[in-house]
Amino acid sequence: MADTRDMIIELMNDHQEVEELFARIEELPAGDDRRKALADQMTMELVRHSIAEEEYLYPAVREHIPNGDALADKELKDHNSAERTMKDLESCRADDPRFDTLITQLMAEVREHVADEEGNLFPRLRASCPQERLDRLGNKVRQAKKTAPTRPHPAAPDKPPLNKLLAPGAGLVDRVRDMISGRGKHR
Repeated sequence: MADTRDMIIELMNDHQEVEELFARIEELPAGDDRRKALADQMTMELVRHSIAEEEYLYPAVREHIPNGDALADKELKDHNSAERTMKDLESCRADDPRFDTLITQLMAEVREHVADEEGNLFPRLRASCPQERLDRLGNKVRQAKKTAPTRPHPAAPDKPPLNKLLAPGAGLVDRVRDMISGRGKHR
């Protein structure tokens, strides 16, 4: 049976999964290696989610919401900030003094971004975008996440068409690196 979640529901489900990973990280003591493993898993989910938003959500926002360009640009700025934080976090071990500072900063950035999307952007898009389009975009988002990168690439393009052209190649390289290193596997 085909997945019929529309784009907004799909992205909100991603938000919930990331929040659950945040909660698991927060439950563990500082320096615990499991925090790093969960942070890697969370980063992988956030990067795939961000790529899908950049490829499909923000173009829809630009098209369907009045003043959508400004809204999409603000969201992309949020993504860039979080991606830089994830890049810094990527090189930290759980016992690195910077780890706790960076993970706390990332959680705050993501939680603020999610609250804005769910409280402002998503309701406006649902009110202005036809349901059939949201359904089609839900399928595209699911497909994009399958080939998206799993590591932060702050300098990569975040707007079509270049992001759609480059993301699958970067995603393949990232998945090979993850497979070799074991990154993202539950420990």
